[in-house]
This record gives sequence, structure tokens and C-alpha cells, in this order.
Amino acid sequence: MKKYKVAILGASGAVGKEMMKILIERDFPISELHLLASARSAGKVVQWRGEDIVIEEACDSAFEGIDIVLGAAENDIAERFAPAIVKAGAVFVDNSSAFRLNPDVPLVIPEVNSEDAKKHHGIISNPNCSTIITITAVNSLRKLSPIKSMIASTYQAVSGAGAGGPIELMSEVDALREGKSYTPKVFAHQIAFNVIPQIGGEQFSGFTSEEMKMQNEGRRIMHLPDLKVSCTCARVPVVRSHSISVTLRFKDKVTVDEAREVIAGAPGVKLVDELDRLKYPMPLLTTDQDLVYVGRIRPDLTDDNGLCLWCCGDQVRKGAATNCIQIAELLIENQ
Repeated sequence: MKKYKVAILGASGAVGKEMMKILIERDFPISELHLLASARSAGKVVQWRGEDIVIEEACDSAFEGIDIVLGAAENDIAERFAPAIVKAGAVFVDNSSAFRLNPDVPLVIPEVNSEDAKKHHGIISNPNCSTIITITAVNSLRKLSPIKSMIASTYQAVSGAGAGGPIELMSEVDALREGKSYTPKVFAHQIAFNVIPQIGGEQFSGFTSEEMKMQNEGRRIMHLPDLKVSCTCARVPVVRSHSISVTLRFKDKVTVDEAREVIAGAPGVKLVDELDRLKYPMPLLTTDQDLVYVGRIRPDLTDDNGLCLWCCGDQVRKGAATNCIQIAELLIENQ
């Protein structure tokens, strides 16, 4: 089997570290792994697959000879190095939102639109974490009837805000338990024992940037430019795994039994839908694995052609690192 030279851009962050772990789990064929980060992290030694790897400072020349670059850095870093990556002949699988709405850059969830990955010009975008979880959950239902609209409410874990999110949550809990005050640094408000109905800044008519990602990206991935989508994103005091409540309206009536059968056989999905036995998707069940759990499937009582469901998935893995590596696997198929 051919082996590939792989680089992780942003290797010192939470997603970069998860990528290192998942590359081993999925036995990705690597001849060399290069870990790239800022000057602050350069020089640190990381253990990977029984060997020491020194983190290198990201620079244009670092991509020479690399086959695949997995992006785990912020937008500005992705935009800064994308030209050098493409010029070096590598394929950039980018987890930032920098290129997601660029019509020349495929936006890919392998279980949904794997063929789009073949249309790249050196860059492939990884969708937003909540988008990945939601679209993986609902895409198979299109076999039953075209989807006309989707209303989604996300309940997003604090780790979605980076490594500082869980630290802030735990610090606030400790402070409150001791009767002390704690000034939030990561979130705009106290997150402990609270729900914050804003992720990102206002972007359009009262919708935040996070909400617009779900609306715009879902249309691109499913090739449904006219799909009507409305989304509300909230931050909740959960450490890991995002949950999403979804209401779908179809062209034709879809029964709960039909939906359960299709979802049970969908790739990347696990049906967990036994309300009477208290079994349904929850963050604690979905953390540190790659399936999207789907349950609470029920009729929409406001529309005869509607269905409601609840889905949950690990946003660090399937919502970011794993999906990137799955895209990389598409690139090396049949080689």
C-alpha cells in the first residue's frame, strides 16, 4: 500500500491533537507525519506512534513534499498558508470556515456527498461541526421524500469554543460552590448552570454567524440551493458532544416507522430511539466516538408532512477531526 506524507496545520490545538489520535485509530497509511504550529509551540516534542516528533513552525516552505495537509487552525492561518499548500502540490483538507462557501472548493461530508471531493483544486473544506452532525443524521431521509425545509436548534458543548471552554465551565462551578465570583473570559456570560443563546456575532437579520453556517452549508452539501432553513444556536454547560433538535418538512408524508428504518441503515448513524426504555441520544453516550446518534423521531404536529428528531455527535471527532481524515481517505482510495 502506498504511504503518504501528511502534515497537520494547527497540531497543538484540540482538533490537531485529536487528528493525531484518529490517524492511528484508522490506520491511515503515513510515511511521515509533520506537526505544524505557531512559533510559540515550535520545538516542543510530541509522542506519536512510539516516536518523538518535533513540532515545526508553520511557514511556506514547510509544505514542500507533503501530500496531504489536515487543517486544524483558525481562518486567518488557513487563508495565510492555503496558497503555499496548493503551490507545493499538496491537498489541503481544511477544518476552518475560510473556504466553505467558495464555489470552487468542495464542502464534504463523506457519508453524504463523497463524490464532491473529486472536484477539488487543491482545497477541500470540512463543514461546521453542527452542520456535519445534523446533515449526517437527516440526509438518508431524502430517499423517502424531498426535504422542503429544516428548522434546527443546536445545544453546543463548551469544548466547541476551544480548550478554554471546559476549563471555564469547571472553574465557574468550583467558584460558585465556594461562594466566590468568577469573571468569564471565554464566554460572554457565565456558562455554568446557564444557557447562552448566541454563538458568533450577528451576521444577518438577527441570525448569528454560527446559525448562518448551518443554513448555508447544508444547502451546499446536499445540493439543495432552495432548501429553506432556520437555525438557533445555543451554548450549554456540557463538556463535549453537540445535540441538535431538528424539524423537517417533506414534499410527501413520511411516517415515523419509515424514517426509523431508513435512519437505522444510514452510514455513520446509529438509531437510538426507545422513549419508553429511556433510550435516546445524549452527549455522554456520543462522546469520544464517531457515529451520529439519532432518536426522538416523532410526527410534527404542526404539519402533516413533517417529522421531528433529536441527534447528537462528538463535535471534536465526527464534527471536525474524523470528518477531515475521512475526506483524506477519499483522496487515497484506489491509489
